[in-house]
Amino acid sequence: MSDIIQLLPDHVANQIAAGEVVQRPASVVKELLENAIDADATDIKLLIKEAGKLLIQVIDNGKGMSQTDARLSFERHATSKIKKAEDLFNLHTKGFRGEALASIAAIAHIALKTKQEHTDLGTSIKIEGSTIVSQESISTTTGTSIAVKNLFYNIPARRNFLKSNTIETRHIVNEFQRVALAHPTISFSFYHNENEIYNLASSNLRQRIVAILGKKTNEKLVPISEVTDVVEINGFVTKPEFAKKKRGEQFFFVNNRFIKNAYLNHAVTSAFEKLLSGGYYPTYFLFLTVPTKSIDINIHPTKTEIKFDDEKTLYAILRSTIKHSLGQYNVAPVLDFERSASFDTPYEFKDKKTITPRVQVDSNFNPFKSEEKGTLKYPYKKENTSQWESLYTGLNTDSFEVESKKINNTLFSEVSSNSKTYQIHNKYIVSSIKSGIVYINQNLAHQRILYEEFLENITVKEAMSQQLLFPLEISFNKSDIELIKNIKEDLENIGFLFDSILDDTIIVKGMPVTIVESQITIIIEQLLEDIKNDIPDTSFSQLDIMSKSLAKSLAIKTGSKLDLKEQEELVNKLFSCKQPDLSPFGKTTFVTINIDEIDKKFNN
Repeated sequence: MSDIIQLLPDHVANQIAAGEVVQRPASVVKELLENAIDADATDIKLLIKEAGKLLIQVIDNGKGMSQTDARLSFERHATSKIKKAEDLFNLHTKGFRGEALASIAAIAHIALKTKQEHTDLGTSIKIEGSTIVSQESISTTTGTSIAVKNLFYNIPARRNFLKSNTIETRHIVNEFQRVALAHPTISFSFYHNENEIYNLASSNLRQRIVAILGKKTNEKLVPISEVTDVVEINGFVTKPEFAKKKRGEQFFFVNNRFIKNAYLNHAVTSAFEKLLSGGYYPTYFLFLTVPTKSIDINIHPTKTEIKFDDEKTLYAILRSTIKHSLGQYNVAPVLDFERSASFDTPYEFKDKKTITPRVQVDSNFNPFKSEEKGTLKYPYKKENTSQWESLYTGLNTDSFEVESKKINNTLFSEVSSNSKTYQIHNKYIVSSIKSGIVYINQNLAHQRILYEEFLENITVKEAMSQQLLFPLEISFNKSDIELIKNIKEDLENIGFLFDSILDDTIIVKGMPVTIVESQITIIIEQLLEDIKNDIPDTSFSQLDIMSKSLAKSLAIKTGSKLDLKEQEELVNKLFSCKQPDLSPFGKTTFVTINIDEIDKKFNN
């Protein structure tokens, strides 16, 4: 029998390795940014075209590479980060496997320019699918510029699996934010299709957070700081009143490396126990510094998972540290009812020395000195107002007509004219029909009603809006602002009115009549999250997602008590819908039980 096992060519092995390392354009962005940081760069530029499918370029002012290193960097398992296996437990760099550049070069066109500070000329290398096309000496600035073009050009199946440009751009923005937050002292800039998205100057952590998430973030932050023999914890959490119904803004960094860890996330959530409403999550930016020997990074291709040698101790320390900080800054409630917390000395002033105030006296002041005669002047002049009747001048008090919507009062053709509705457990509405009984889930039914109303308002007619007495300012990060600009027209068709949309703030001056002012921020945040998680390629599908998101946010919740009139209106509106039997998410809105089925229950 002939031998069947054979060695794969290098370019095929690299393409296979790329399947783990390079999952999408954001993976390339992460690897290139981390390489620039490992090169001791202080200024890094990221340029993207067509969500990274056409171009991903990273330019840094790091130490650069020699001609030999530039060529060798694209070989598999070639790295300057480690030399022996023991170095894996003493890592101080982002990369260490030596796979990233080789994997990227196997599935894209690469153009590299690099130069070291002490050399007169740099090196230029062009690679296409692991094949070096050219290598020459050029004049260039100190540092490295690497451009990745036509990603997955030789693997069309992988390219076809990429999502829409909006989704891929969102993943790139997420990776950029994680790297930029981990290194606030480095200047970062990010351009997409030649439009500036971020321009972050060198700063401290608090300033970097505000620069990325918006200026209103500053007032929401509570500092976290603790030093123990096991771990050093620094960073910020947001105050409970600014919690969100999404988990997006939760950042864990271990030794300045972004990680995902559900166990530590639970420690943070438990520290906010009884401070948050159900379904809300705290925002946090937490940096853990631990001994390198106590963690194992080499367990996942993306390096976002880490094994700790003592997770339980980390859990306890993290939880108690956050609870302590919330108490220090009077975020958690005070249990002493004999005094007011407002009289307490702020935590940041408790160790400062007091300064005796100085009193200045005007020795020339004489309260009995005679005033010069003249007219007493006031800072304002009172105007004569006309009679109150003038407010109504020109008002036409003739009769006027109010347009009303005719409601279809038929529940199928089976509903009798004297049928009544009942609410059970503040969850279901029960009504009798000729053939038996119908049970309606009030939450799912209201979702269907609102969904069709919003979809009609967006696509067919203009919705009604109510003006706000005072415009409402809502702060968002730059990526969310860009998304709001894209869907602004659709939001206005629903009933939202915007006074202006700034770099990190939107000013809302009107809202749909079905929304309460206190819900605006929550609803828009949830809407953005739903669109970002499942944004489609067609505009109509995007409108469908918006309608579903708003319907789910505004529908009557389970546990809400409805009076008889509200129950009847819900039933009538449901069966006036085009598809009353299913919610927007495909769940059954009502079930019917025939009289025969009821009879069988008693006839055993």
